[in-house]
Amino acid sequence: MGIDDEIHSLLVRKFGADPGAVRPEAPLRCLRVDSLALEELRVILENRLDIDLDDVQLSSRSTVGELVAAVHGQLAA
Repeated sequence: MGIDDEIHSLLVRKFGADPGAVRPEAPLRCLRVDSLALEELRVILENRLDIDLDDVQLSSRSTVGELVAAVHGQLAA
């Protein structure tokens, strides 16, 4: 499973997002990811992918595409 698929799956299964709404341009806040849920998502991704997202600036206004790009950036580092 790729990173994009992993994030899509987490947003749907863990946070109850509508599968059709999880698109790169969708703001996380529109997918039921508020600031608290974003921290939970961050921790899950860090643990599953063995990365550190502490220095990445994300908010509930960030898009799915920005989240995916941040994760890819940390994997490449």
